Amino acid sequence: MADNHGNTPAAWTGVLVSLLGFAVGSAGVMLSPLNYVLLWVGIALIIAGGVAFVVMDKLGLHTSGHSSGH
Repeated sequence: MADNHGNTPAAWTGVLVSLLGFAVGSAGVMLSPLNYVLLWVGIALIIAGGVAFVVMDKLGLHTSGHSSGH
C-alpha cells in the first residue's frame, strides 16, 4: 500500500471530478422524465475522472513528498 493513502493531487482530482459526474448523472436520473443528456454527461465525467487520475499519475502527481522506502 502506498504511504500517501491517496492524499495526492492525482487522487483528489480524480475523486472530485468523479463525484461531480455522479451528482450530475444522479440529477439526470431524478428528473421526470429521465434526462438522458445529464445522465450521459455524468457518466462521461466519471470516466474523465478516472482518465485524469491515470494521466496525473503518469506525470508523477500521485507520489507523496516523503520517501517511500523503496
